[in-house]
Amino acid sequence: MKRIPRVKNLVAILVAFFALGVGALAAGPAGGKESSKDAAVGSVVRSTDEDSMRVQGEQRFHANCGRCHAAPHKFPPRVMATVIRHMRVRATITDEDMRLILFYMTQ
Repeated sequence: MKRIPRVKNLVAILVAFFALGVGALAAGPAGGKESSKDAAVGSVVRSTDEDSMRVQGEQRFHANCGRCHAAPHKFPPRVMATVIRHMRVRATITDEDMRLILFYMTQ
């Protein structure tokens, strides 16, 4: 009989987290509504940032990883992150290099 109150508490906690998550999604971006012009500018800036990150990631891949490896086939991002974290230690790659290489390898 002691399990029933625990289950009710667990259900109440899960419902509360679900309600908070739905409320956060319904609120939209922080700071209010975003105009279509702001959204267009934001998407252009993001795509430019993504392009430069991909180029930098490719350069760092060739500088650090290309000494021993050819570019591998596409792997799921989680697998690639695990491989890169492992190789970061072995190849003494900086954290920023690791982040950019991971971005390049998962695009």
